[in-house]
Amino acid sequence: MGPNVSLLRIGTLVVSAIIFLTSCMNQPIRRRGTSYAPRGQYGHEQNSPEFYPIKKKVALLPFYNESPFGKEDLAITATEEFRRELGRMRDFVVDPQAQGLFGTSKEIYAGGGMKLVQLTRKAKLSGVNLVIYGRITHAKVRQKTDEIGMVRKTKSYAESVVEVRVFDVHANKEIFSEKMDGNINDSAHKFFLSERDATLDYRRNLLRYSVRVAVRRFLPRVNKLGAKLDWVGRVAKIIGSKIYVNAGRKSGITVGDILKVMTEGTEIFDPESGALIGISKGEVKGTLEIIDFFGPDGAVAILHSGGSVTEGDFVQLY
Repeated sequence: MGPNVSLLRIGTLVVSAIIFLTSCMNQPIRRRGTSYAPRGQYGHEQNSPEFYPIKKKVALLPFYNESPFGKEDLAITATEEFRRELGRMRDFVVDPQAQGLFGTSKEIYAGGGMKLVQLTRKAKLSGVNLVIYGRITHAKVRQKTDEIGMVRKTKSYAESVVEVRVFDVHANKEIFSEKMDGNINDSAHKFFLSERDATLDYRRNLLRYSVRVAVRRFLPRVNKLGAKLDWVGRVAKIIGSKIYVNAGRKSGITVGDILKVMTEGTEIFDPESGALIGISKGEVKGTLEIIDFFGPDGAVAILHSGGSVTEGDFVQLY
């Protein structure tokens, strides 16, 4: 075999490889699930362009503090830490208007959770998928300081226990309820603090940090929970040939997405206990194609296939 023939074959293989790689690169990126790891010691978020699911809308209700320490300050700390970390997840978007519908965590606990069941219908129409609420059940800080010398060794301990619950609006039931502790210790040489205000501020900051630690421990579990649930939206309004959906760019909807329109499922109850087992899947009525956006987080669609689409119908990614 001559050298020219060998070079020709090698050139043909190279060209074939380039064509194959180019065709792979041009394949559309499909929607997939996502992963999440909180910041700091827990790792870093994955920023792969393949990960862009439609986000589930979350109603995050203000936490409350049952302990005698920290009062409202700790409740605000827990709520805002949870809000920040949820905002970093690709599976969730916090709905700032949802609190007006559900109220506070304290109100939900006082009613034994029945208020959520009663408001399920309104929640579905608003596009909320999950309601997250919680409380601080325990918080305390202790310090032990050497009694001799101008430079004294101070050992500080902060304890906290946070409870978080998650209510699935579509399934009409609670799907998550756990407690996490944020126990920490801090040991450092500090100049003697003679002013009471300075000492109180130090203790307050320890408690805040303890609560933040407890909240962050929930996040990997909540993220896994969200990844297992399907996003569900609603047809908010129909005007002429345009169909308005209650989720848009902020939720991760993109122009060209195809949504299937579903009828509402039926609640299935246990015949003996009467307890709600779950909700059956509805039937597919047709499909919609997203063509535009409106408002802070809404999308405009047109009928793609099927028919008989009505306001209030469920929509899911096809």
